Parts: sequence; structure tokens; C-alpha cells
Amino acid sequence: MLTPPVAPKKPTERSHHGDTVIDDYEWLRDKEDPAVVAHLTEENAYTNARTEHLAVLREQIFDEIKSRTRETDLSVPVREGDWWYYTRTVEGKQYGIHCRAPIAGADDWEPPALNEHAQRHGLPGEQVLLDDNAEAEGHEFYALGSFDVSSDGTRLLYAVDTEGDERYTIRVRSLAGDGAEYPDEIAGTAAGALFDPSGEHLFYTTVDDAWRPDTVWRHRVGQGPDGEADVRVFHDPDERYWIGVGLTRSRRFLVIEAGSSITSEAWLLPAEDPTGTFTVVWPREEGVEYDVEHVVAGGRDRLLIVHNRDAINFELVSVAADDPQGPQRVLLPHNPAVRIEGVDAFRDFVAVEYRRDGMTRVAVACIPEKTDDGAPGDDTLHELHFDEELFTVGVGGNPEWTQPFLRLGYGSFVTPSSVYDYDVRTRSLTLRKQQPVLGEFEPELFEQRREWAVAEDGTRIPISLVYRSDLVTPGEPAPLVLYGYGSYEASMDPSFGIPRLSLLDRGVVFAIAHVRGGGELGRLWYENGKKLHKKNTFTDFVAAGKHLIDQGWTSPDRMAAQGGSAGGLLMGAVANLAPRIFAGILAEVPFVDPLTSILDPSLPLTVIEWDEWGDPLHDEDVYYYMKSYSPVENIHHTTYPRILAVTSLNDTRVLYVEPAKWVAKLREVGADALLKTEMAAGHGGVSGRYAAWRERAFSLAWLLDVVGAHPSYE
Repeated sequence: MLTPPVAPKKPTERSHHGDTVIDDYEWLRDKEDPAVVAHLTEENAYTNARTEHLAVLREQIFDEIKSRTRETDLSVPVREGDWWYYTRTVEGKQYGIHCRAPIAGADDWEPPALNEHAQRHGLPGEQVLLDDNAEAEGHEFYALGSFDVSSDGTRLLYAVDTEGDERYTIRVRSLAGDGAEYPDEIAGTAAGALFDPSGEHLFYTTVDDAWRPDTVWRHRVGQGPDGEADVRVFHDPDERYWIGVGLTRSRRFLVIEAGSSITSEAWLLPAEDPTGTFTVVWPREEGVEYDVEHVVAGGRDRLLIVHNRDAINFELVSVAADDPQGPQRVLLPHNPAVRIEGVDAFRDFVAVEYRRDGMTRVAVACIPEKTDDGAPGDDTLHELHFDEELFTVGVGGNPEWTQPFLRLGYGSFVTPSSVYDYDVRTRSLTLRKQQPVLGEFEPELFEQRREWAVAEDGTRIPISLVYRSDLVTPGEPAPLVLYGYGSYEASMDPSFGIPRLSLLDRGVVFAIAHVRGGGELGRLWYENGKKLHKKNTFTDFVAAGKHLIDQGWTSPDRMAAQGGSAGGLLMGAVANLAPRIFAGILAEVPFVDPLTSILDPSLPLTVIEWDEWGDPLHDEDVYYYMKSYSPVENIHHTTYPRILAVTSLNDTRVLYVEPAKWVAKLREVGADALLKTEMAAGHGGVSGRYAAWRERAFSLAWLLDVVGAHPSYE
């Protein structure tokens, strides 16, 4: 009989608002302590031993993912300037290879054919810009952050993270001649660095002690690694705001964006004057969010602004670029049934992304030759229509200001990820590529559908399901995995995934509970699942699980729950709320000790998170509300489902200590809980596609065992 590791108890006190909490496992926070590393290593050994009976299944799943994936492949080329840019993958290599090939001429907008020769050898005239496999050599972890080519195509900026902590080192490479590296090397940056249009300067952001991107810098290319010569362009001392820098598609303006969870502010600088001074578009106003897009109308510079001032689901307005705080014209007025999510402007047309009835939508309109407002109204927008009941569509990579096509990404539970070009003038869609699925894959065997659960307060909760119709009969209980997230207005839209086929092919139903706190049904859906309404997220998920049982889709002994990050908080809360309706819970990088984290302003992400969860440090009501649902603080004697917590040692978003403490406390009440810590990874898990497939196979095998779709040999 295997004995689980026992973490020593080293009590520490936490006192706030007259409440003192004894935390026996806070000592696990110090990852430099050899005892902590030893404990995590022991936990990994125990988890490996407990799951050894699944080794064959894991290998089968890994082989299934690998055999269904075209390992040597090529992305759909995207034109930018005089080049087609794309990424190739090669069988046996963990990472992508970033390449480009010359266009045939100024009017060449038709992407080159993706035939077998191109997939294996690249396009004619190929130039390799960056081989991630070479850059990753000698590192246990590798992630590419910023990647930008100067407007004239002669310089490459790239930034890499080799720890998993989302801190990047920027380098610059010549794309002419021998491809020599410039002396520029800037360490410790956040993601999002880029060139100005001249290619003579690069802009990047750095972080404060809490790892919040707070400062934008300008660096002259070629001046070397001495950061002291760089110019601080913008700094935001407000700890609630994250800072980023970008460039409009027109390359007319550099843009600095500052944003908290509920408020935003943008600053513009004409790109022809990169050493000039940025000016604010709209001064920040608490609770008002907005995004800015540049458009040229009637020969004049205009700004399209999507905002939520007195428009909870947002509206679209147009203002003069040289007087953004002046007169506005409403182009798309607020609609309580439509959540406007963004606008993309080009020389000749505008695309709007929005949500209606819980589904993503895209509409397009041409810009009339004579206009003074920057875009037509909603009467001239035409929505793109798709035949499936459930689908996800969005605007993809579209870097060129003058392009005649709109690049789109599309997919569903049953339709592999697809890339389309939409001809705005002819209103025709051209499929450029659909994700290949090798081996035996018959799409007609898979069905997707929408169900609606009813929450405790009468709110209807959408649930999206997918299954194989030849293996699952609605009304007859089947093994089922129920996924949830429910935070930050993030929407968990139906999409295709090759690894998921290993569940579906074994007769498992996969479902997503679109709980409050997400954004599927508009801004109010989000507002009613945050701060002092956060418990709606948890009770919605429980209602979804009970609905699936009541409707005969599954049974408590055959249903598992899955969620990660903030969805891991959902998993921890559900384990305490409704432990008997799930056979198992998979919590990935789970945020299960939220109160301890959100009480400490020195921790990464804490202060900015107060807009999402509330401020328990200064607000007693928030403190006690969070304490009432915090997974770690509400563990009690009950029959818990089997639990697997997966985390990463170098994660800076949800620290490994949270699931480590959670598992230790679960064991105190006799729960069957496992902890798996990736010792060289970040919030997104391990790097490298083969390593990621093995990590996925581990979790999927555990889920299959839990729901009874695979016999247990334990």
C-alpha cells in the first residue's frame, strides 16, 4: 500500500479584520528551500507510483495524438510588406521554424499553395528567420514572446523565456547578409516588444517588483545592451494597471495602452516621430474601458473607439484623431442583446467582432469613398453566416493595411480549426486550410448540441456538448467530462482539439458549462460572476452537473470535472460544495488559495486582481465573502472525489504553493488527492509540442480512469 507524502506542519498566523487563521503549510511558498523542493519531488514520485497502472494508456493516448497530427506542416502564409510569413514544423522537432518567402508582386494577395512539397521544404525562396529548436537547445523550457520584423524587412526582433516565468530577453538580428546579431540584448522584459515603422527604435515594457508591466521604454537599435541609455517613455505608478505598447495596422500611430480589469486608457504618438510625446485619447475614468483603432475616412485620420461608457455591452463611436475628446458619432449604438468585443479597421473596410445568443459573430462593411466618420453604420454591416449550431469565429492575423481580404479563424467541436479569407467586395469565403486530422477520423460520427441548466436563482446556464453518436445515446448515462472556467469575462467557446478525440473515441461525452463570470452572454454575465457575486460561478457549475445527471447524460460515478487557473478555483470550490456528484476533479495550475494571495500586495498580480475578486485587505465584507468560498479554507470531513492537481514550479500567475497546500489539507481529511508539479515550466505548462502531448496524455488517462472509460488495475 502506497503511503502519500506528509508535509510537516509549521504554523504561521494570518490576521485580518479580527480574524486569525493558522496556516500550517505557508512554508511551502519558499521554492529556494531544499525542503520544499524535496517535498514536491516526493509528491511527484507518489503521483507517478499511484498512476503507474495508466502507463500503457498514457502511451496509447500520446501515440494517438501524434499519429493524428501532421508533424511536418506549414501554416497559412500571411502577407506583410514584400513577404509571405509562415511557420513550419518538422517531424521529430519540438518547436516551430519561422520563415518567409518573397511575394510575386504588389498585387500578389493569393497565399501560395500549401502542397506536400511546401509542407516539407517550405515555399520557393524561403528564408529562415528564427528556428526555435536551435534557440531552445540546452534549455529545459523555451517560449518565444515578442517577434517582429521591421517595416523594411531588414531586421528581426525576438524575445525568449527559458525559465517559464514570463520574463523575456530581447535580441535583434539582421535579416540581410549573414544574419548577424546586433549587440542589443535586453533582459527582464515583458511580452509585447516591437519596432517603430522606421526600424531604428524598438519599444518594450518592464515590470515592477510585483511583476506588473508598468513602464514603456524606447531603445535605439545598435546602441548595445546598456539599458541606461534607453529612454523611459511612459510609467504608470497605479498598481492596478498593466501597460502595453503597440502599433496601429495603418502604421500611422504608436499606441500605449494602460488597463485594469475595469478601466483603460490609451495614448497615441504619430509613428513618424518616434521620439515625440504620447498624448492621451480619453483620460481614464473609473469603470470605463475602451479600445482604439485608426481609420482614414474622407482623407482624414479618424479613431474608431469601442467603449462602455453608459453602454454596458459597449458601443462603437468615431472621433477625429486630432481631437479625440471632441464630437463623437455613434456608429453602432449599445444593444443589450449584443456584446461588441472589438473592431478591426483597414484602408477599404471595417470588421466588427461581437457576441449574440452566446456565440461569436463577425460582420464586415466597406468604407464608402466619401465619408467623414470613419465607418458606416450598422445598416451597411453584413454578418458572416455559418451553418453549424455551435461554432467559434474570429478575426485572425491581418497585418496589412491595404489587404483586400479579411483573414478569419473558424472551428467547432466537430470541425477542425480552419483558416478562411473573406473577400469583402464579393462577399465570398475561401477556405485556405483546415487543420489536418490523420488516420481514422469520421466527422459525421460526432455530434454537438446545446443544453440549458437552471441555476438556484432561476438563471438558465448554457452547456455545450460533443460526443460520438455511435458510442453515446442521449438519455443513457455515459462517462462525461465537464469543463468550466468562469472568470475575467473569458468565454470558453466550442473548438476542436485532436487530444480530445482520445476521450470521445472511448465513449466519453465532453461538455463545457458556460457559467457566470465568463463572457459568453455579455458583460452582465461577467458582472454577475465576480466580486460579491462570485459564488454564482460555482453554483452554476454544480447546476450544470446536476442537469446532466438528471437528463440522463451521465451519473455521479461516471462524471469528472476539469478546470485550470481561475477555473481551478472553480474546481476547488465545487469539490467543497458538491463532492458527491463528481467521481474526480482535475485542477490544472489551480487558484485554490485566493485569499492568502489576494491579501498580499507584494505578490505578482495581486493588486490588479482586486477589480476581479474585490479587495479583502481593506474591505471586511470582501474578506469574509472570499473566506467563505476559498477552497483551502473550506475543506471539511466528507467523501471527496478523486483529485489531481497539476502545477508548475515557475508559474508566476498561480504559484505552485497554492495546490501544494490544498493537497496537503485535503489529505488531512482523508481525500484521495494527487499533486503533480512540472519542475521546469510556467503557467502554460511544459514547452515543446511532444512534451505538451505527453503532459496532456497524463491528464487524459487519469480522467478516463476516473470516469470508468478505462479499467483500473490499481
